[in-house]
Amino acid sequence: MKAIRYHRYGSPDVLALEEVDLPVAGDNDVLVRVRAASVNPLDFHFMRGTPYLVRSQAGLSRPKATGLGADMAGRVEAVGRNVTRFQPGDEVFGARDLNERRRGGTFAEYVSIHQDRAVLAKPANLTFEQAASVPIAAFTALQALRDKGRIQPGHKVLVNGAAGGVGTFAVQLAKAFGAEVTGVCTSRNLEMVHSIGADTVVDYTRDDFTRTGPRYDLLVDLAGNRTLSEMRRVLAPKGTLVGVGGPVDGLWIGPLIGPAKLLALSLVVRQTMAPMLAHNSRDDLVVLRDLIEAGTVVPVIDRTYPLSQVPEAIRYLEHGHARGKVVITV
Repeated sequence: MKAIRYHRYGSPDVLALEEVDLPVAGDNDVLVRVRAASVNPLDFHFMRGTPYLVRSQAGLSRPKATGLGADMAGRVEAVGRNVTRFQPGDEVFGARDLNERRRGGTFAEYVSIHQDRAVLAKPANLTFEQAASVPIAAFTALQALRDKGRIQPGHKVLVNGAAGGVGTFAVQLAKAFGAEVTGVCTSRNLEMVHSIGADTVVDYTRDDFTRTGPRYDLLVDLAGNRTLSEMRRVLAPKGTLVGVGGPVDGLWIGPLIGPAKLLALSLVVRQTMAPMLAHNSRDDLVVLRDLIEAGTVVPVIDRTYPLSQVPEAIRYLEHGHARGKVVITV
């Protein structure tokens, strides 16, 4: 089969489309013929091996696992003898755990995944491309709002970075929880963010959301482009700031600086400062599938690329201006 592989850290130029062995479905695995996958920031972090802390898991001098990609949607080709959840022909979607990366990524024609991981029957109302765009980004949005932000009906919620892959899910999920939602984005994305449910949309190139508007019960920061003191100005006295992602500069700890600052600040202020790192969850995928099937959440896709153009897709995502998700068709 064909799959994207990399054997050294670096820019997207280190990625190559190679002919590799077809993965084998173990006793508890499903072998999926991948129809679509999506690109996430974790892909370029593993590709580049930065921040260097990533290499403590991925390999110090060169990657231990040579495949990339976590999200996928496709059709079950074969099942292991102990598999009871799926059968050949089922259309599925889900995400591979990071600890399964040595078994190959989802930027490939086939992938083998344990049946108990975050994989479910694909919603019938989604294309394969839409379904593949859901897991990692939607997990992040759901867990930021519900688990870290403790969102409640009637809360005033601000999403900074509302037009990105995680942001488009965060806006829709916050509305599903009954919140009043403000989205922050650039002028070219105002209409789109409003169309997916934001009550108010702020163009950060024209208006400074940290100096105007109401105070928010929950602020989900996906952009990392404002200081903590600026964001605390618009946070309610007992509000919560959830930090997800941010600038990727810095070779050693890079994006980890923000979470460290949040943890330190949380010791001395009344407001809740909550960094987070999303995790795969089959239960959360069930929640998301139900919302998608009800039409409450609809994936937003910016661009699609064929498998051979994964380097270009990652390069585009790294620029930081993707509008929704970037998807790979297989």
